[in-house]
Amino acid sequence: MKALVSIITPLYNSEAFITETINSVLNQTYKHWELVLIDDASTDGTYSIASDFVAKYANIFLLKNETNLGAGHSRNRGIQVAQGDFIAFLDADDLWKPEKLEKQVQFISTHNTDICFSSYELINEDSKALNIKVEALPSLSYNKLLKSNYIGNLTGMYNAKSLGKVYMPLLRKRQDWLLWLNALGRSGKPALSINESLAYYRIREASISANKWRLIKYNYWVFKKGLGYSIPASILKMIVFLCEHFFIKSKQNKEV
Repeated sequence: MKALVSIITPLYNSEAFITETINSVLNQTYKHWELVLIDDASTDGTYSIASDFVAKYANIFLLKNETNLGAGHSRNRGIQVAQGDFIAFLDADDLWKPEKLEKQVQFISTHNTDICFSSYELINEDSKALNIKVEALPSLSYNKLLKSNYIGNLTGMYNAKSLGKVYMPLLRKRQDWLLWLNALGRSGKPALSINESLAYYRIREASISANKWRLIKYNYWVFKKGLGYSIPASILKMIVFLCEHFFIKSKQNKEV
């Protein structure tokens, strides 16, 4: 029997994008998957749209938070009910290429790794290509990932049969980075990538400039709250992060 992939998708006021996102899952060449949608108390038509898909497809499920709890809580609810051998993540405004799941399931099965990720491309709010590809590093150790978040969450997949379920630490932001760090720490083996772009990450104009400075704070909390470093050690880790992010990670982005 083919391995089951559980796809975890948190939803919050996503009515403009969720149909396209779910269709990118329905169009997968690998068909043995379940999609767990978690509505985080949306105030628009998101829940209604998601409910329509649930009514049509037996492998799409919908949970609802009574209050807005954030993406980390929502993803954890999805992970908790997931039945899959592998767990993958797709946010409500991002897209997968049709062969994404098929290539990753095969890659994990043949490369003796617990964690697989890939390169991805950037699109705008109208789903138009920005002609930028974020190149995945071939291999990631725990120490390398500690320097910067090199795994695009929309591309990541982990083997829940070998690692068990790995949950999101409950920080408001950057909880995906901590999940992949925890998964790598549990695995003891490097995460391996597929260099090919298998997904599209949507850049949303309203969040670009305002969030850049906030993300510095959230990255600091990864070290201080998420990993338990002291204040001096967290500051030092942040310096390393900034150097890695601005002088090395930028080399990942290239025109396509």
